Amino acid sequence: MNQLIDKFYTAFANLDAETMAACYHKDIMFYDPGFGELKGEKAGNMWRMLCSNQKGKGLKVVHANVNANENTGQADWEAWYTFSKTGRKVHNIIHAEFEFKDGLIIKHTDHFNLHRWSSQALGTSGKLLGWTGFFRKKLQNQTGRMLDKFESTL
Repeated sequence: MNQLIDKFYTAFANLDAETMAACYHKDIMFYDPGFGELKGEKAGNMWRMLCSNQKGKGLKVVHANVNANENTGQADWEAWYTFSKTGRKVHNIIHAEFEFKDGLIIKHTDHFNLHRWSSQALGTSGKLLGWTGFFRKKLQNQTGRMLDKFESTL
C-alpha cells in the first residue's frame, strides 16, 4: 500500500485530481480540520476543486515517511501555496492516516494544526480566532459551500 500512498501524493504534486480520486474506494470517508467529514464522491471532488484552484499558482507538495500494510497506513506531507482569499503564503504540515479496502483508500484522515494554518492564511484574525471551535465550524461551513458550488459546475 506504500505505492498507493506514493501514487496519491505524486498525483497531488502534479495537480492530477483524477488519479488522486482513483486511489479512493467508492465509500471513502475523508476528514480534515478545514473541510470536516466528506464521504464518497464529495472527497474526490474536494481534490478536483483544490487542484483546479491551484493550477499555475505554484503549489508545492512533498510527502515522506510513508508506512503502510494491507490494512492501514500513514504518511507525512507538506504543502506550500498562496491562500487565494488573502494572497498570504501558507506552509501546511500534515500527518495523514489511511485505512484500505479492496486495494484502495477507504478512510483518509489529515491532521494539522488549524491555528498555525489560520495564522498563516488569514493573518491577525486567524491568529486570534483560529484555535476556537467557532472558527473551525465557520471554516468548514465556508469550505462546504465552496465545494457545493464547485460540484454544481461538474
